[in-house]
Amino acid sequence: MNTQIYEFGPYRLNLKEHHLSCQGRDIPLRPRLFALLTVLVERSGQMLEKEELLQMVWQDVEVEEKNIAVSINELRRKLGEEYIETVSRHGYRFIAPVKIVSPEIEPFTTQTEGELEPPGGAVPLHSRFYIERKVDGEFREAIMRGDSIVLVKGARQVGKTSLLARGLQRAREAGCAVVQVDLQRLTADALASVDKLLFTLADLIAFKLKLKTAPHQVWVDFLSPSVNFERYLEGEVLEKLTAPLVLGLDEIDRLFGRDYASGVFGLFRSWHNMRALDPSGQWRKLRLALAYATEAHLFITDLNQSPFNVGTRLTLGDFTLEQIAELNRRYGSPLKDETELARYFELLGGHPYLVQRGLYEMAKRSVDLTEIVAKADQDEWIFGDNLRRMLVSLEQDEGLREAMHGLLQGKPGLSANGFYRLRTSGVLVGDSAQDARPRCLLYADFLRRHLH
Repeated sequence: MNTQIYEFGPYRLNLKEHHLSCQGRDIPLRPRLFALLTVLVERSGQMLEKEELLQMVWQDVEVEEKNIAVSINELRRKLGEEYIETVSRHGYRFIAPVKIVSPEIEPFTTQTEGELEPPGGAVPLHSRFYIERKVDGEFREAIMRGDSIVLVKGARQVGKTSLLARGLQRAREAGCAVVQVDLQRLTADALASVDKLLFTLADLIAFKLKLKTAPHQVWVDFLSPSVNFERYLEGEVLEKLTAPLVLGLDEIDRLFGRDYASGVFGLFRSWHNMRALDPSGQWRKLRLALAYATEAHLFITDLNQSPFNVGTRLTLGDFTLEQIAELNRRYGSPLKDETELARYFELLGGHPYLVQRGLYEMAKRSVDLTEIVAKADQDEWIFGDNLRRMLVSLEQDEGLREAMHGLLQGKPGLSANGFYRLRTSGVLVGDSAQDARPRCLLYADFLRRHLH
């Protein structure tokens, strides 16, 4: 894979990330246009014949020379007229000076208060404080590869929504139709029955894709909700789209435990099967991306009706020490050396929200690490909201409270069910009940003090 990064004028062209930006602002390019710009930039100063460009950019399709002129004009509208020169009756030349830069992230300057982003919720798409992890690249590759189902699992506040948003944005830039639905934003009424849920999803798809035919125009009373939704999706959405459709569903945990959950997830699984059985049919255009925290197998017993054991399965974990060091640098290095980084990592583990919250407070309010450590488990201090929410969640479930209390006391016998539920809630880490441990030192200290 080409990892080269080029700069010209205020623009940066990153070949590995398939990404063009201008002073930090993303400039979306469809794939063929990105390929054309790459060829021109890589051969800056050279005149490229039209036939040569056709062979390099459109080698897999039959097009006319006028396609080159249309694409060149589109690039000029994106970049400005001064970058690409027309050589009459021959071809084109990229005439701006081009500089090759290191693919490493360049150092960020110390932030001013006005540039800091309060942590919490999804990280804005173009934020410099977003730390990319290995799973980001794997998610993008799965979506662009056209995998039928891509599953992203991770504990609460680990960054699933931010990852999903970035992967779907890259799909948009590549020309896909994208619909993203956060199930946390659906009303209780929309989730009350399978009919209301599927009709709501169909209506959101129609609205976001600006479709001419609305669900109520084709919904038939004597058909089941699943059949209505499937007919609408196939006949009024996929058949009318020329591009692939990426449907991203975030927080699908809200469906677990509902009496209709197996039917809905069975429907998702059936689309995966239909695509495999009829690769030339409309279902080949659909790509599902599902983000969740809860262990699906605790709620879905029929594996033949589950989308969670097919497709591409990804797990988003906590930050590594190296990733915390990079985030610290982007905040202006409030943690001054490797010793402080190690101490901070010991306190918070790699918990993305807690790590960012602490660095934000240090950068904004000049709080030092000594104060962070001394006050970390106080109910009313910077981590208090997260700690209180965790405690309330445990106290509302006697079984989980007892399981966590026993673990902290060193008692054996944590059940597999208790382990999975505690790991889902972000309290524990580990691969099994046998090696379960508190997610970070802060959680262990706080819960020892409050659970009796």
